[in-house]
Amino acid sequence: MSPLRNVRAVVFDLDGTLVDSRRDIAEAANHALEKSGRTRLSHAELESYVGDGAPLLLARAARLEVTDPRTALMVADFLDFYEAHPIDHTTLMPGAVQALDALAGHALGVCTNKPRRTSVAVLEGLGLAARFASLVAGDDLPQRKPHPSMVLEGARQLGVSVSELVMVGDGPQDVESGRAAGAFTVGVRGGIQAIERLVAAEPDLLIDSLAELPEALRRLANVGQGGARR
Repeated sequence: MSPLRNVRAVVFDLDGTLVDSRRDIAEAANHALEKSGRTRLSHAELESYVGDGAPLLLARAARLEVTDPRTALMVADFLDFYEAHPIDHTTLMPGAVQALDALAGHALGVCTNKPRRTSVAVLEGLGLAARFASLVAGDDLPQRKPHPSMVLEGARQLGVSVSELVMVGDGPQDVESGRAAGAFTVGVRGGIQAIERLVAAEPDLLIDSLAELPEALRRLANVGQGGARR
């Protein structure tokens, strides 16, 4: 298989890949913790829980089961606060604008475990929403990444075969979901997820910044190294 010979679409994870949203997520989580009578946690600890969606984030932070009714109440408080403060401290990741500009000829999408309402708030707040033809958010489907269904849905919305799609992210969830769906996977160092977990997931390509992505894809397409890892 040579998945890079005919790349028609590039789909990005959101938190830690396109945007550095760590502080806003932590502030919203601590708001929910405090409102439930619990103690605030350090931003570093809360950041370690990011990546699998708001219910798991709050369950981990509160030391509850994700099915506990108290978790659902905290998630609701988290979402209300976050939607009201989506970009107080959030910034674009290094190289994001350059990559999106250079890849504008491709169909672009976002595939995130973040809930839709807060995903839209962040994308619109940063002026990014119009750049993407597809958004698959964490509460759109029954399963979240690393399940392949979200990447498959992104390909469907963009009107491409998943073999023509590149999945880009900073965490193992992104790599595993993309691989399971049949997409080419790119891992980006320096995001929210621990680099050790990203490397262990073995993306097809590993880069240091989104700024490297357009040229890396062109180079690999030219030499036909669709399955190469570095």
